[in-house]
Amino acid sequence: MSRRKKKHSEDGVALNLAAMLDMAFQLLAFFIMTFKPAPIEGQINLKLPPPEAIAGAPGQKAGSDEQNKNPVQGIETLTISIFSTGTGKIATLAIGEANVAGVSALDGRLKDVLSNPNSPFQQVIIQVGSRLRYEELMKVVDVCTKQTLPTGEKLTKLSFVELPEGAAP
Repeated sequence: MSRRKKKHSEDGVALNLAAMLDMAFQLLAFFIMTFKPAPIEGQINLKLPPPEAIAGAPGQKAGSDEQNKNPVQGIETLTISIFSTGTGKIATLAIGEANVAGVSALDGRLKDVLSNPNSPFQQVIIQVGSRLRYEELMKVVDVCTKQTLPTGEKLTKLSFVELPEGAAP
């Protein structure tokens, strides 16, 4: 008995995968090259965290007194307030209660205050208006992190507080 192999005729349709892959990559390249995000997507509305004490009062562990509602009590803290315009730019800067003309004047004033050997300040709390743009806040943070304490170490203890709505300069 001789066995014959039957030839099966392929009646199905052959798909050209190379052409499909080519088309998929062309569509992908088109959408990547033509994508332009709206300007609003680049702006991030930040919610700043509540202030926390960086270092406790001498002889006391930070956070050990649960009755203390003031997290910076007993800490030598310098307060910088930043008031913003409606467009998010810096309108007014203040160190404590004294107004400062701008970011460059803030640099000079901080050097005077923090380089004083009798300066009690070891940390800075920056009070920020809710409409202030992030890039404007970073200008102030850059100025603060460049400062040197009387001991020769850099100022690294920064905290942030959001100003209450309607706070006036």
